[in-house]
Amino acid sequence: MKRTLIILAFLFYFIGYSQSVKIGILSDESTSETQPLLEDLKSQIRAVVGQNTSVNFSDVLINDHNIDKAKSNYQQLVNDDTDIILSFGLINNIVIYEEDIYPKPTIVFGSVNNDFIDLPENQTTSEIENVTYIIAPISYKEDLEAFRDLFDYKNIGIIIEDYVVEALPVRELFNNYFSQQDSNYKLIPINDDNNVSNLLSGIDAVYMAGGFFKTDAELKALIDEINSRKLPSFSAFENRTVQQGILAINQPETNISQFFRRIALNVEAIINGTNASELPLFIDYKKKLSINFSTAKQIEFPLRYSLLGKADFVGDNAVVASDISLSLLDIMNDVVKNNLSLQAERKNIELAQQDIKTSKSGFLPDVTASASGLYVDPRVAEISGGASPEFSTSAVVVANQLIYSESAAANISIQNSLQKAQEQTYSAAELDALLNASIAYFNALILKTNAQIQNENLKVTKRNLELAEQNFEAGASGKSDVLRFRSQLAQNTQSLIEAGNQLSQSFFTINQLLNTQISNKIDVIDAELSEGVFKNYRYQDFFELLDNPKLQANLIEFLIEEAKKNAPELKNIDFNLDVTERNYDLNDYGRFIPTVSLQGQYSLAISQWGVGSTLPAGAITAPDGTYNVGLNLSLPIFQQNLRNINRQTIKIQEEQLQIQRENTDLNIEKNVNDIVLDLVNQIANIEISKISEETAKESLELTQNAYQEGAVPVIQLIDAQTNYLQTQLARATANYNYLITSMQLERAIGYFFLMHTETENQEFIQRAQQYILSRN
Repeated sequence: MKRTLIILAFLFYFIGYSQSVKIGILSDESTSETQPLLEDLKSQIRAVVGQNTSVNFSDVLINDHNIDKAKSNYQQLVNDDTDIILSFGLINNIVIYEEDIYPKPTIVFGSVNNDFIDLPENQTTSEIENVTYIIAPISYKEDLEAFRDLFDYKNIGIIIEDYVVEALPVRELFNNYFSQQDSNYKLIPINDDNNVSNLLSGIDAVYMAGGFFKTDAELKALIDEINSRKLPSFSAFENRTVQQGILAINQPETNISQFFRRIALNVEAIINGTNASELPLFIDYKKKLSINFSTAKQIEFPLRYSLLGKADFVGDNAVVASDISLSLLDIMNDVVKNNLSLQAERKNIELAQQDIKTSKSGFLPDVTASASGLYVDPRVAEISGGASPEFSTSAVVVANQLIYSESAAANISIQNSLQKAQEQTYSAAELDALLNASIAYFNALILKTNAQIQNENLKVTKRNLELAEQNFEAGASGKSDVLRFRSQLAQNTQSLIEAGNQLSQSFFTINQLLNTQISNKIDVIDAELSEGVFKNYRYQDFFELLDNPKLQANLIEFLIEEAKKNAPELKNIDFNLDVTERNYDLNDYGRFIPTVSLQGQYSLAISQWGVGSTLPAGAITAPDGTYNVGLNLSLPIFQQNLRNINRQTIKIQEEQLQIQRENTDLNIEKNVNDIVLDLVNQIANIEISKISEETAKESLELTQNAYQEGAVPVIQLIDAQTNYLQTQLARATANYNYLITSMQLERAIGYFFLMHTETENQEFIQRAQQYILSRN
């Protein structure tokens, strides 16, 4: 019996302790974006209050920014069975502020920032019966200062709802602030009807102090209009605005859960008997500058690297700001057309063609015309009998025509071969330029990825610093952890700066290869295996082919054969061998072939006068014009033994070229074998790096959680972060390294797939398949 009484006593105790609370909610507006937040708030309140109290929520009362409606809604909750009132929004807060007494506990939270709140310095509670406020560290003035650090605006447009301008002393606040600045402002009140685009003229920046209750679609349209005008922008609100395209905010990534937690704790305290006037007013959180890289790129906004240490960066392109995006094929085509080194090599071909023309000109006629005037001593002229008049003029035309010369014929043949050799020199230079362009492109991608990963690593360090600070404040760790991560933050910031500068240098290299202005802002389009121009790079199939030792050997044999067939270096040597052979023939049997030429001359006496210009009577008159024609034939008999010496020299040159050819053959074979093995390594690296990154990421998350709980030391967290960074870099660069090695193989075989048609590439693949299958 006694036991039964004890059980009944416990039951009555718990029945008596359990209670029901009804909470009423006032809001200025309701949108599809605020509904999920409201449900989160309700869940947070129920979780904090606990199971012993049944919490019920009445329907949310909306005022649609109407003061009278807001007053009516508030009185409705005061008069019904509501136990606690939650008030959200500026209009509701103004209505409640104007009340003299508060019959029911009321928690006020809204969009009035602390620029408008004037409390005594030491006041931390409302000191008003049954009412408490939650005051967040939101300040227009602090935002404007943060924005000025980012961009030195001169005439800023401030967007804010028109009802806020009417309800609060907004103009007075901004007038007082800008009276102390060297800049001006333009207030842009907005509502659901006006067209903001008509109000954005005459400003150089935008501060969004309003727009919080706009839908995502409306907010995105407004932000797109701002960005289309290339206006730097700043927002007073949460992370979603920077995600949707605002340039920057000075708010943490998310603080809504912190607000909901405070509201829930206040509700719990009121239920437990605490008067709302005794609850703390201020809620504090650390502000964080966030910048949208994509927006900065779109509006061509110059970002200072000094911001990297204190700012987070969002956006799909966290490094490059350029409208010119180049693929590998773009770069390769432009290099062939515009590269200065290749242009110089093409001039060498033109010069070789000029040498051919010069050699052929030896068989063209050589005609020379000359005229002369002669004055003779009169005494001599007088006794010359008319043969040497005192004054005379004459002209001579001489023509020479080479009929045949072995040396001239050999020179034509030699110059033709040298011109073909020069073409092969150009071909080799072009292949090298294409390889250099490919390497520059992939290096840029590697450095771009590195910069992006360094930026993400910087975020991880900032997160770890927050954990260290939380642990320090909670007494779970010492200040040394905080200092260690602050030092790590500085190092990571420097790494990000260096990564960005290295990326810029890689773009300088590409601009130099393309013969464009070095400072020209460009970007490179990402390259992925089996995507875009690399869709035919089925590296898994290639790996299976290489992984079979027998097939691998056959493939290498085919590639070596192709390389030797295409190699411009071997063709160059072959053409130079043709030159030595022709030179040898010239100095061998060529010395027995005579040189035959034809020569003619025509002389004309134009005029004569003075003493002795008249012939004596009966003298025979010479014709005014005379000519002669002659045939020359020459054969060198002995030229100081130069012919024999030349033959010996040429023979040495030929042997030297043969040695060079053998050495080039060996280099080709070695290069192909080396590169194929490198490809196997790169393919394996791609697969292994995937596993390593996934493992390192999971390890970092587990270590962060363990560190937050005080289960592991700081050095273990740093090691996990460093390992994750390294595996990210390895994973990101593995594909690029594979493609670089592929390009090196294509250079080795003298065949770049991207520079050939699909038909030509298919023919190449078919030859490879036939070659490999025929040897199995």
